[in-house]
Amino acid sequence: MKKILFLIALISSSSFAANTTNRQGFSGPVYGLKSVKAVLDAGVFSDDTPVTLTGSLAASLGGNLYVFTDASGTISVSIDYSKWRGLKVTPETAITIQGQINKTFTDTTIDVESIKLVK
Repeated sequence: MKKILFLIALISSSSFAANTTNRQGFSGPVYGLKSVKAVLDAGVFSDDTPVTLTGSLAASLGGNLYVFTDASGTISVSIDYSKWRGLKVTPETAITIQGQINKTFTDTTIDVESIKLVK
C-alpha cells in the first residue's frame, strides 16, 4: 500500500512541476501574455497565467514591490530578493521579466520568477 501511495505522489508531483515558467535551456517560442495591457485586460480567471513582459522598472514601491512599465501601460510587480541575482537595474534599463499573474479582488500584480537584461 505504501508503494502505491508513493508512486501516486511521485507521478502527480511531476505533472504539477511541468507547469512552470522556467525554460531551463529551451530556446523556442514562449507562450503567455506579452504586454501590460493584455495582463490588465485578462479576465477574472487569469490568476496564475504565465506572462513574459519586456519594459523597465519605473519605481520602487518598497519591499519587493516595483512599478513595471512597457509601451502599453504600468503594473505592480513583486520581485523576491533571490530573483535579482546581482543585477543592477535603473529606470532606463530595458529588462524582460517572466512570471505569473496574481489577481485578487482589488488588484492585479505579477509575481516575477525571472528577470534578465535585454541585450
